[in-house]
Amino acid sequence: MQPTLFILAAGMGSRYGGLKQLDGLGPNGETIMDYSVFDALRAGFGKIVFVIRKDFEADFREKVLSKYQDKVRCEVCFQSIDKVPAGCTYNAERAKPWGTNHAVLMGKDLIHEPFAVINADDFYGRESFQVLADYLKSIEGTEGKYCMVGYRVCNTLSENGAVSRGVCTTDADGLLTDVIERTKIEEKNGTIVFTEDGVDTPLEAHTPVSMNMWGFTPEYFRYSEEGFRAFLAEKGQELKSEFYIPTLVNDLIRAGKATCRVLDTPSKWFGVTYAEDRPQVVAKINQLIHEGAYPAKLF
Repeated sequence: MQPTLFILAAGMGSRYGGLKQLDGLGPNGETIMDYSVFDALRAGFGKIVFVIRKDFEADFREKVLSKYQDKVRCEVCFQSIDKVPAGCTYNAERAKPWGTNHAVLMGKDLIHEPFAVINADDFYGRESFQVLADYLKSIEGTEGKYCMVGYRVCNTLSENGAVSRGVCTTDADGLLTDVIERTKIEEKNGTIVFTEDGVDTPLEAHTPVSMNMWGFTPEYFRYSEEGFRAFLAEKGQELKSEFYIPTLVNDLIRAGKATCRVLDTPSKWFGVTYAEDRPQVVAKINQLIHEGAYPAKLF
């Protein structure tokens, strides 16, 4: 069975100033999602599932799904604040849904095979989809053998200043043991460092960092619902707490219910966080087309 690609596309895009998931960045109006779908198809994924907000379903179907209808099977699910397990309660004044792992939970009725999870607005690169697809095909029929694509920190830096990254630690077998969020990573005088309490600590250029590119088997949905119930029982009355993928994965690893293999990729990551990032992303896509990595028109 071919793995499924699950794309998280329900974000507000508030920092960017609009629905960046629908922003045409390629020469023929391609979105970053278009490049992810293109890379996924040539890596061997067989289905694409999108989680979006209901209020931009019409635009999404017209501007995005219409491109793929003859290329791959697509499904859509919706993330909203009221989609919680039966019997759970939360603060009625809360305005936004519950974060990335809540978004993943929305796909539980549509996905029954090994699947990858990615952000809609991150450009991950061809090699990353290939190593992820190969791993997911190898774990079909198993449980608890998850994975994460670990980007080399040198391939995720910004030209516009310091970045935050989840710096990963692995054991001798390449399994994830810890992810520590470092909020100020940048290159200084030819060395990559993170700054904490005014002290610069060097990071080796190939240190793996998480860019929210994961691989799971279907029982992850069961763990997600169990974890979300516990989350709401503890933090459901808070207005801004979120239910994140790395938090649940760490909990499962510590409980001995799962492992997470960190897959190395040579791909360079880039994305649009702020409106000022857009011209650089457009230039990078054009450069990849010039180098022959992508055709000028994807679909």
